Amino acid sequence: MPLESASKPQTTRPELSRRFSVAPMMDWTDRHCRFFLRLLSRHTLLYTEMVTTGALLHGDPERFLRHDEAEHPLALQLGGSVPADLAACARLAEQAGYDEVNLNVGCPSDRVQNNMIGACLMAHPALVADCVKAMRDAVAIPVTVKHRIGINGRDSYAELCDFVGQVRDAGCRSFTVHARIAILEGLSPKENREVPPLRYDVAARLKADFPDLELVLNGGIKTLPECQAHLQTFDGVMLGREAYHNPYLLAEVDQQLFGSQARVISRSEALAKLRPYIVAHMESGGAMHHVTRHILGLGQGFPGARRFRQLLSADIHKSKEPLAILDQAAELLQGR
Repeated sequence: MPLESASKPQTTRPELSRRFSVAPMMDWTDRHCRFFLRLLSRHTLLYTEMVTTGALLHGDPERFLRHDEAEHPLALQLGGSVPADLAACARLAEQAGYDEVNLNVGCPSDRVQNNMIGACLMAHPALVADCVKAMRDAVAIPVTVKHRIGINGRDSYAELCDFVGQVRDAGCRSFTVHARIAILEGLSPKENREVPPLRYDVAARLKADFPDLELVLNGGIKTLPECQAHLQTFDGVMLGREAYHNPYLLAEVDQQLFGSQARVISRSEALAKLRPYIVAHMESGGAMHHVTRHILGLGQGFPGARRFRQLLSADIHKSKEPLAILDQAAELLQGR
């Protein structure tokens, strides 16, 4: 499967670790976003947007699976509930070089519920177990599950343990737990990220009761000190929107969470390394904003930050020379 070639591939991939990861986020964690985030952290585990089994089996799998070698370690998140289809998609992921395949059991969207995808599957632990087993039988790469602590109507701790226990018995060893229940009727996906209260205590109890499993905490985490605190209890932490809106926090992840001795990359260095990728994307017929929309968060907390964001969110659309606008934005990052 063809990959982007704007960067020199790493000769060896970092070992996959779930100690720190960036969550799969629809419309956000596409291949351009992931390439950019990888410039900031070598060890962070990155996830794709959720890809449905139907999109892969009946659509354009090359488009959905395409990635740059530099993005690794990299996991593909799948949405689906038919074991045979998920197994077929897991094989495609493995063939495309992904390091992990993850099953979405957390998305509360009405659109995916209608197709038996996402958080509604928490009401069907035996089916999720069958899906996991089918994928594990099909591939050698790890199969993991991302889920909520419950859904409305099935939100007791006993039911959560039943879900995790059945999926564990199917062979899953790593669970990413969004520490909120999902309300499947009456709340939007955005509200489901904010309205149900965070219950880190429930996730911690789950880790205590399933000490043999790898448990990654997701939900409401915003700073590296918070990550360090949660890592006293959990095996890993996953950041979502904070990692997207404030991506430069990833610049110290390798040093603070993985013990790297490498120098922390600056904002200006990250943008300089991204420029050849942007040029290659444009030369292949793509638009600059496909990439630059993901880097607006670099413009935070310094004089000129607002102008940086304006250049890349508005001015590039008006200019016949968008690379010149990019270079103007880069000048605002000098020394930062």
